[in-house]
Amino acid sequence: MTQTAPNPIRACTISRDVQNFDLLIEDMETVMGDAWGDLGFAEALAFLAQPEAETLEFVALAMDAGDEEDLALLTEIITVAHDKDIKCILIAEDVSPASLHQLLRKGADEFVPYPLPEGELEAAIGRLRAAPEPVHATAKTPKPSESLPKSGAGVVLAVQGLAGGTGATTLATNLAWELAIADKAKPPQVCLIDLSLQFGSVATFLDLPRRDVVFEMWSDTERLDEDMLRQALVTFEDKLRVLTAPTDVLPLDFINSEDIKRVIELARQHFDYIVIDMPTSLVQWTEAVLNACQIYFATLELDMRSAQNCQRIKRALQSEELPFEKLRFCLNRAPKFTDLTGKSRVRRLSENLDIAIDIQLPDGGRAAAQSADHGLPLALSAAKNPLRREIAKLAKSLHDLGREEAEAA
Repeated sequence: MTQTAPNPIRACTISRDVQNFDLLIEDMETVMGDAWGDLGFAEALAFLAQPEAETLEFVALAMDAGDEEDLALLTEIITVAHDKDIKCILIAEDVSPASLHQLLRKGADEFVPYPLPEGELEAAIGRLRAAPEPVHATAKTPKPSESLPKSGAGVVLAVQGLAGGTGATTLATNLAWELAIADKAKPPQVCLIDLSLQFGSVATFLDLPRRDVVFEMWSDTERLDEDMLRQALVTFEDKLRVLTAPTDVLPLDFINSEDIKRVIELARQHFDYIVIDMPTSLVQWTEAVLNACQIYFATLELDMRSAQNCQRIKRALQSEELPFEKLRFCLNRAPKFTDLTGKSRVRRLSENLDIAIDIQLPDGGRAAAQSADHGLPLALSAAKNPLRREIAKLAKSLHDLGREEAEAA
């Protein structure tokens, strides 16, 4: 009887005890069949040095909070696998952002949280198989025509929603576009940055691809230079540069204040306006953005949740002696001119919160939602929309003010 040669091992799980990751076992069997094995941390390095490891496509390194004390060993495993062109999927449960950051910087190609979301391991393996050979950002010298423009002292404008659905991304995206087209004779150079690392949707609003180099840039901003920033940016309609959110969901504290300062400072050297779409949550690096920006737009609606959140952010900033005066409150879906009851509610809201509601944005209606779904600013999809007109007025006033200050200087 002829015996069939066993299939070569094409993947391995590496963990302290794979039985702690039963969902990983099930998914590996579903995707890889019998063509995978399991290794402990101690034996992984020895196996990777053997000829048998040459058949491996990838390793799945599984860890939990208890494994963080062995971070040096896990880092070495990833480094050895990377040196042998073996992809690495990091599967982590309750692991600190600092540890994740370090392991991803050392060469882990994919990160999947545990318990594994349905189909996510298979999707990660698919991305590894489809991925081209990595191109290091510092290895390519940009052509002169591809270089970023020179500005010198860009104006930083941030937008944060005080509650979900208050139109912060709509405002940020359309404001950036309106600034980019504010002066036909001498168009300003504008950069739109999506800092919502988990569910940022600026790329969707403008139908732009998300580049893997964005993750690489945020992973090591100490190496950030013009070349890396240029490669991370994508261009919309040849007028607006956009730094999208990363491809994968990342913890909000994956980056820190120093990372934010480096990116903003480099952007200010090359752009006249930097518009930042902030996450709804307040994080450790929110202070860095608040200190760097000239105006911090806060969007809210005429409802109780917005009022309560407005009180919270006001109390939080003032207790830390942060520049609360930079906030400009923008009322989304503001009442129409003829809605006297609505106008009275806006006045009471302003008085009760002791804030000035500087900007009132009308309801963009279905056109606003359809514009986002089609990946276009309102100016290109519904130019006469009342929301678009109000944002265009805001952009023009900001640009005129900046031009007057520049001429006075």
